[in-house]
Amino acid sequence: MKKDRDITQLLRDWQSGSEQAFNDLSKLVYSELHRRAQKHMSYERAGHTLQATALVNEVFIDLLHAQLDFADRAHFYRLASNMMRRILVDHARAHTSQKRGAGANHITLVDYKYGDKPVSHDVVELDAALSALAKFDKRKAEILELQFFAGSSVRDIAQFYAVSPRTIERDGQFGKAWLHRELSVAG
Repeated sequence: MKKDRDITQLLRDWQSGSEQAFNDLSKLVYSELHRRAQKHMSYERAGHTLQATALVNEVFIDLLHAQLDFADRAHFYRLASNMMRRILVDHARAHTSQKRGAGANHITLVDYKYGDKPVSHDVVELDAALSALAKFDKRKAEILELQFFAGSSVRDIAQFYAVSPRTIERDGQFGKAWLHRELSVAG
């Protein structure tokens, strides 16, 4: 809990213009962002050209240039998660456009376990499906983003939304079923 308060205070100090606060914040959150990036990258195809460290570094560069207001630690990780998603989708689109034509390699993500086997989808298709889900139910889409892209726990997400962990679990299950249906139709 003290670390959470420290991060929140450093976010406020950084937003007030303290460069030292950003440096201190970077040291506190880097390992967590890297852990989340590694988890996400473990779902990518073998030989993926983007590495977890590069993904985290791109997030930090985006954070330095962004004019964002962070409410607290959970909000910071949520925004970082959205940045990771955007970076990975942009990377996949660029990679796919370079490889158009016969024999193109598709970048896939194992997005969740549905039934007995992991289900793998193109990251661009997954992004489109998550965007469609957000139009239908924004919170369910955000919950899946936080679970998948940020590696957030059910407890952390429940705390962020101020609801019970069981509510997050139900919303996550619904979101996954919705995505499965949407991606099955697209595929």
